[in-house]
Amino acid sequence: MMRKRMGVLALSGLALLGVTGFAIGPAGATEPAADAASHGQGHGHDGPVIVGHRGAPGYRPEHTLASYELAFRQGVSFVDVDLVPTKDGTLVARHEPEISGTTDVAKHPEFAARKTTKVIDGVSYTGWFTEDFTLAELKTLRAIERIPQNRPNNTIYNGRYQVATYQEVLDLTKRLGRELHRTLGTYPEVKHSTFFAQLGIPTEPKLVDILNRNGLNRRDAPVAIQSFEVSNLIALHRVVRVPLLQLTSATGAPADFVANGDKRTYADLVTPQGLREVAKYATYLGPEKAQIIPLDPAGNLGQPTALIRDAHRAGLLVQPYTFRNENPFLPANLRSSASPTAYGDVFTEEAAFFQAGVDGFFADQPDTALESLKAFEGR
Repeated sequence: MMRKRMGVLALSGLALLGVTGFAIGPAGATEPAADAASHGQGHGHDGPVIVGHRGAPGYRPEHTLASYELAFRQGVSFVDVDLVPTKDGTLVARHEPEISGTTDVAKHPEFAARKTTKVIDGVSYTGWFTEDFTLAELKTLRAIERIPQNRPNNTIYNGRYQVATYQEVLDLTKRLGRELHRTLGTYPEVKHSTFFAQLGIPTEPKLVDILNRNGLNRRDAPVAIQSFEVSNLIALHRVVRVPLLQLTSATGAPADFVANGDKRTYADLVTPQGLREVAKYATYLGPEKAQIIPLDPAGNLGQPTALIRDAHRAGLLVQPYTFRNENPFLPANLRSSASPTAYGDVFTEEAAFFQAGVDGFFADQPDTALESLKAFEGR
């Protein structure tokens, strides 16, 4: 199915669509998404696909080139890259625009005056924000471990790695693909689309430009674009040829819906009707894992919902997030102890999701997830 091609300039106000009344649903998503089966379970790969969530952050500070390289060397073919803009328009890999928890910015007296408070998607944050720094300034910072209470061993790498640009991640991916003799790719996530559009620095045109410059705006490119918002994915569907992934949460609503006064929530997106609408522009659904197998009242792993069945019937592949080995991130009955740093029985959790029918998932420890996949496929 050929999609209408539009110039990058047509996206200059893309993320504002959710603020200015862009139609969501049947009136705004008229083209059916490419048949999910045509992409395989992961751009030509058979079976479930493990995505290195922010690289391999179980072992290196997240979103660093070291984290991405380790994920690829552990065996995954795709990594998740959260994208936020700098003051001078470069897309960098950070989980959030506020960077006090992922860099050493607080130790830089030259940037002390830039500490501020901003409201992003209805939540107030105090700290330092990427959009207030040029790329050259961000490059003077160094990454730190985001959750040292769970990953104290990662703190040994604090101060070693720079903030990476998306272009640098793509360059690493190409280099390692040649070295490892396999196709490697990325799942770029557009973070806070409505927020950055309201600032006048929408992310989407920059992302499309990077894909075009790298020859990646094509149907078979090893790329899938993610977002928790909806209107930007619908607009991107008309511009890019790569598959799109609609992220959802077990609570709340897309920020563009909220900005538009649209009362629908993520729960509405994952109804059978909502999934049919999502399938008009997206190939993948990326739900929070609790939407697939919720916890029971005791905090133990419960029974699967109908989400995978309903999504597959709508033509969507399902890749939930996020699997982590440490006890606090596991169901109560799979924890090894009360230790926040010790590993629990993540193999049992991941096996339950494979059994439920997922088409892959995002994992902080890619090697463990690949071991789970190997056991599932060899059963």
